Amino acid sequence: MDVEFFFDCSSPWTYLGFEALCAAAREDGFGVCFRPFLVGGVFNTVNPSVYEMRTKPVVPKARYFNKDLRDWIARSGLAIKWTPTIFPINSARAMRACLIASDAAACETFARRVFELYWGEDRDIADPAVLAEACAAAGLDPAATLEAADAPETKARLRAATDELIARGGFGSPTFYVGKDDMYFGQDRIVLVREAVARARAA
Repeated sequence: MDVEFFFDCSSPWTYLGFEALCAAAREDGFGVCFRPFLVGGVFNTVNPSVYEMRTKPVVPKARYFNKDLRDWIARSGLAIKWTPTIFPINSARAMRACLIASDAAACETFARRVFELYWGEDRDIADPAVLAEACAAAGLDPAATLEAADAPETKARLRAATDELIARGGFGSPTFYVGKDDMYFGQDRIVLVREAVARARAA
């Protein structure tokens, strides 16, 4: 049993969800199918309210949103800087590189380092030199990985993954699927994902 994990490293909530899912997978013995996609493409197509919230925030809601994020960060123990110097970030190349890392069964290690570089170290993950560090951490050849990440066919794969998430009812990151249609959204839904995996195993 695998959980499909649609993710974009540009989200701090996704970083929290990534680590929580990986920990749950280790503890419960299920697999994770990493599905990189481009969250901006989803927002542009089906969830433009995200941009509206940034330009015209509801002040009490925004204040609570920031508190909630800080509470979850503290609970996780992760080093997450909110907000990074560059925000929002263009994560397209990083997510294409995640696809290449996934092909080499190195997506978890590579993506973790990308999350750390951006959210923990305030580095520009649109910069190939920064992504090269993530490649090295995952045992990938930086030059070959980044060349493949920038290839037209990899760009098409990322667009296809983004379109697939939209077609399956997704609207943001992180999104999880247990089976084809059982969708969960948000880093705080891991307990529900675990229960869904247990039900699917028992069925």
